[in-house]
Amino acid sequence: MTTAVEPPTGPAELLVRDAELLVVDGEREIPGGWLAVSGGRVTGVGAAGSEPEARTTLSAAGRLVTPGLINTHHHIYQNLTRSYAPAVNGSLFDWLTTLYPLWARLDEEAAYVSAYVGMAELLMGGCTTSSDHLYVHPRPHLVDAEIRAARDIGFRFHATRGSMTRSVEDGGLPPRSVTQTEDEVLADSERLIRAHHDPSPGALVRVALAPCSPFSVTKSLMTATAELAERHDVRLHTHLAEDHDEDTYCLETYGCRPVEYFEATGWMSDRSWVAHCIYPTGDELRRLAAAGVGVAHCPSSNMLIGGGTARVKEMRELGLPVGIGCDGSASTDHASLWLETRTALLLGRYRGGPGAMTARDALDIATRGSARCLGRDDELGHLRPGACADLVVWDQHEVALAGAFSDLVEAWLRCGPARAWTTVVGGRVLVDRGEPRLSALADALRVHGGIARRMQRDA
Repeated sequence: MTTAVEPPTGPAELLVRDAELLVVDGEREIPGGWLAVSGGRVTGVGAAGSEPEARTTLSAAGRLVTPGLINTHHHIYQNLTRSYAPAVNGSLFDWLTTLYPLWARLDEEAAYVSAYVGMAELLMGGCTTSSDHLYVHPRPHLVDAEIRAARDIGFRFHATRGSMTRSVEDGGLPPRSVTQTEDEVLADSERLIRAHHDPSPGALVRVALAPCSPFSVTKSLMTATAELAERHDVRLHTHLAEDHDEDTYCLETYGCRPVEYFEATGWMSDRSWVAHCIYPTGDELRRLAAAGVGVAHCPSSNMLIGGGTARVKEMRELGLPVGIGCDGSASTDHASLWLETRTALLLGRYRGGPGAMTARDALDIATRGSARCLGRDDELGHLRPGACADLVVWDQHEVALAGAFSDLVEAWLRCGPARAWTTVVGGRVLVDRGEPRLSALADALRVHGGIARRMQRDA
C-alpha cells in the first residue's frame, strides 16, 4: 500500500505540468498530465486544467514522465576499471581473476569518487534509487564512503555490505588481499546497520547484507548473515545461479546445486533478492517464487560475458519479483537504466518472440518490479499520491521521434537514445536539462581519472 500523506494546505512545493504523457503506474497513464509534490511526496496527479498552485513549476511539455527507474544490482566501484582490455573477452571466472588484483587497490577515496561519479551517471540514465554490491574490502570503511557520496548528492541508496571469505588458498577464486575473516564481516555488517540503516518511510539510505556468491564465502557465513539480517530486519542479497561453473563448484564443494545451497543456508525467503539467476531448474524457480525471492535481471552484463540470461517471462508468470540491474561497471561498462530497460525489452523478445515483452512490461520491471525486490513497492516505483517524489522527465531528440505519434511509451524504448531531461529524487531536482546539478562533479571526475589510471597502469 502507498504511504498516506496529508493534502498540502497551501501551494504545492513543485508542480510538473503539461506532460505529453504521465505514467503513474502500470494501470494508469494521463495524457497532458500533471504531478504535484510537497514534503518529498507525490500529493496529487491529474489531467490538464486541474493543476494546483505551486511555488515552483517545471514544464514537461512534449515529454514523457515516468516513475524513477530503480537499479537492483550494481558494483559501482568497478567504473574505475571499465573496458579493461586484458579482461574484456574472458569468461566470468577469467574476468574476475584478472580484475581482483586491481580492485585490491581500492581505498576510501576511490570508493567515494567512484560512487559519486557512478551515481551521477545513474541519475542521467533516469535512475532515482540504486542498490550497490560492494564485496571487495581490502581496507575498512569503503561502504561508509559510498554512503557519504549518496548523502552528499541526495541520491536514494541501498548499500549492500558484500563480503568474501574464501580466498584462492581456501579453494575459492579471490586472492587473500580482498577477503576478510567471518568475524570481521559479521562485526562490520552489524556496525554498518547500526550506523546507517534507516528503516523509516521515505528513507534515503538503507543497508542490506550481501555475501558475494557461493564460491567466495563459507557456508557458515551465509547462515550467520541470514540470522543477522533476521535479527535486524534488513534485506539479503547475493549472486545466484549465474554460471555453469557455479553449478560445478557447488556440487563438488557442497554436494548440491546453488539453489539447494541457498535454501539450506536460510536464504529462501522474501527478505532475499538475487542477481542473475540464469540457471535454476523449473522446480527451483517454482520454489524461489513460492518463497517470494526477488531477481535482479542484468541483461547487458549477461550478454557481454556470454553467460545466458534469466527466464524473465516465466519468472513473472510464476510471481517472482523481477527488477532491473546494471551490474558491474567493468562488465556492463555503463550505468544507464534506460539502456538496461531497452535491452531487457530486446532480449525478452529475442528469447520469447514478439509477444513476450512490451515496452510497458520492461518499464514495469524497472520500476514496480525493482521496488518489490528492495521491499519498497509501497512508496517507490509508481507515482500515486503518497509515493516518494522520484520521477523522470525524458528527453528524446525530435529527429529520433519523427513519425512516432501513436504510442509514446513504446517509442521511448524503441526510438532511442533517450536520457533524463529532468531527474527528481524526493522532490529535489538532481538533473536539469540533461545535466547533473552536482557542484562537486568536476572535481570528482578529475580525482576519479587519476585513481583509475594508476590502478590500471600499476597492474
